[in-house]
Amino acid sequence: MTSRIPRDSRLRLVRPRPLAAAPSAVNQRRPRRPAPRPPEGTPAPAELARMARSGLAAAARVARWADAALHPGRDGATSDGKGTLSDETAERAAAELGLTPDQIRADWDTARLAGLVEVHGDSARPGWRLRAWNRDDSAVLRGWVALFDAWSLAYPEPTDHEPAAVAEVVSAMPQVLSFLQLSAGPVPEEQLLDLLQQRVTELRTERCEIPYGPRSEPAHPTHPAHPALAEAEPAQSAALHLASARPESEAAPRPEPDAPLAPLLDWALRALASVGALTYGHGQATLTPLGSWAVWVKLEQICVAAQSPAGNIEQAAEGMLRGCAQLRPNAARAEYRAWLAARPVGNAVTELIDAARGDDALLRGLAFEALRVVGAPAEPDVRSVADEPTLRPYALLWLAEHDGIDPEDAHEVLTREEATWLWVDTAAAVADHGEAPMLVRHLESALQPTVPALLDEVRAVGHPRTVQVLVALAAAHPDPALAKAVRRAAFQVHTGGS
Repeated sequence: MTSRIPRDSRLRLVRPRPLAAAPSAVNQRRPRRPAPRPPEGTPAPAELARMARSGLAAAARVARWADAALHPGRDGATSDGKGTLSDETAERAAAELGLTPDQIRADWDTARLAGLVEVHGDSARPGWRLRAWNRDDSAVLRGWVALFDAWSLAYPEPTDHEPAAVAEVVSAMPQVLSFLQLSAGPVPEEQLLDLLQQRVTELRTERCEIPYGPRSEPAHPTHPAHPALAEAEPAQSAALHLASARPESEAAPRPEPDAPLAPLLDWALRALASVGALTYGHGQATLTPLGSWAVWVKLEQICVAAQSPAGNIEQAAEGMLRGCAQLRPNAARAEYRAWLAARPVGNAVTELIDAARGDDALLRGLAFEALRVVGAPAEPDVRSVADEPTLRPYALLWLAEHDGIDPEDAHEVLTREEATWLWVDTAAAVADHGEAPMLVRHLESALQPTVPALLDEVRAVGHPRTVQVLVALAAAHPDPALAKAVRRAAFQVHTGGS
């Protein structure tokens, strides 16, 4: 590497995708699982998308109105940081669209849950799904699934029940939904109540709670679990519950053991009906085609992960990322999606960011790859860590791509110092998990035009792994003169010299 060689300033290795294709992983040939087919009778994707567009038409209309009427710089939301419409904006929209302010607020909330509107601090902006609404069926279906995942936020919860009891019902509903999907027809409410009671009892048993009151025996025998869940226990109980989950807290008040669950089941079924996942009336519930398809998709995600050699769905974020390190990029992203489907999105994002804060640079890069799969729901957390030196370059790249900048050009948002820090961090990942030729190739991706310039800026950036990276690079590089210069730089960093 000399100054006479034309330079390409792009940091090609700032993202860890090349590491996922390391030679040891490239030689692996995992058997390809045939694409699963939805249950017989499931409408085609285009028909499902038509149903979703119809159900979200009012929300899309309000989102388009806001896009056209609320220009940048005009305050259309309150300062609560939640993107709630201000009274003035709601009344203006109601007058122009011929609706009531309450209808406008309800449609606005639905648009937010479906990703048609994205909240950023005290303001909101149109989501990418709104831009693709008329031409991209997959965007429409993703928006509806996002609303389905947030069903417990779409309908007011009972105020006369303990929050812990509501949280238990929310956690138990995936089992109820899987039973509805298995039944493929109307199910009496009494049967669903029996299943809900059993599942809530299982959740309390898993927490090792000591019974503190008389408990009545269930009136009906245990219902069979969905066969697709046989290899996925116990992850299936959380698979369908993403953004809407309220994690149970040990400090939260325990619900009364004999508290009636029938009102809470009624609330849950009405909430799911309000998002179009099922029909509910005359003492029975039936999944809609959209609801049945969504439950099947979630179950498939669980089964794919449960059948993987590493069993990543059951692991914490760090273990999952390590299990994905040897997978090809597409396979790794499939694992990320399955892992995310099995836990509340808020908890998953927190776990991934905590894993990124660790000492392993490879996990740091993979964690942000998983956060790319999360998408918009991860933005507040990613933005909140943008000031942490260890995570800042990764967060800035994530935010740039989230804002629509081409990934090939996203590196331009980094300062020279941030780009150099990221180069060292990526080199540390290569040194720890890659092979010597990869580290030598990584040298060619540096922003600096010459080795001396690179070494000067690497020494100045203060990355904690600088010495180890330089030593590994000197040992790997075939040019004796360059290796000697790199070793000298490593010694100077180690001794604090210049």
